[in-house]
Amino acid sequence: MNGIIYGINNIFNLYFFLIILRIFLSWIPSIRWENNPWRTIRSVTDIYLDLFRTIIPPYKGLDFSPIIALLVLQIMQYAIVYILLLLFR
Repeated sequence: MNGIIYGINNIFNLYFFLIILRIFLSWIPSIRWENNPWRTIRSVTDIYLDLFRTIIPPYKGLDFSPIIALLVLQIMQYAIVYILLLLFR
């Protein structure tokens, strides 16, 4: 059962790093988002980031919503993994 819990934890970690990659790629103006693999990274991460962009609008051209999105993702990860560890001891 621990393998499933580690797998879920790794999925959260992968998604976290995809969001970080998406943030860094947004600083590069020459990225062509319509080409793969950029389109895939953008479509996978923007589903989650758009939830926070509706709540937190950009301030003076800067988008702070990814910071809150990453914090919420980390809290969800810790909560879910902790609950699963308690359930499957």
